[in-house]
Amino acid sequence: MKRPSKDVLFVGVQLALFAAYLFRIPELDAAVPTWAQYSGLLIAVVGIILAPASVIALRNSLSVFPTPKDSANLIQSGIYKYIRHPIYTGILLFTFGFAFYSMSGLRLLIFAALLMLFKFKASYEEVLLQSKFSDYKLYKTTSGMFLPRF
Repeated sequence: MKRPSKDVLFVGVQLALFAAYLFRIPELDAAVPTWAQYSGLLIAVVGIILAPASVIALRNSLSVFPTPKDSANLIQSGIYKYIRHPIYTGILLFTFGFAFYSMSGLRLLIFAALLMLFKFKASYEEVLLQSKFSDYKLYKTTSGMFLPRF
């Protein structure tokens, strides 16, 4: 099966941003109060727990690409009952929290870029999921994209 070019583009940009997150430009660093650093660490830990738990919940439906697998099932239980893209949420929480903990301006900018990327990637993915699963439209009304719907 030939992978759609949008899938490859989204994943390629995502991997490039992950690679860039490993670096630091000291000139972009900023002093952060200790309480904010440790709050960032707590947020990062929540992300570290959420992302792998969400991966496990998807089981065989997991794919790094937005296009769902032919054998995919629509998971609407556990964290997926409340959040449609909890893996992205976990990654965003980690990158945001660790940026504060490490006082890295570059990492904060990369978090912002990931947030925009995941918004576009999730929107594209949802169009595909809605065409694959007839109950996806209803699921969207009961759950949030990255945060629970209140």
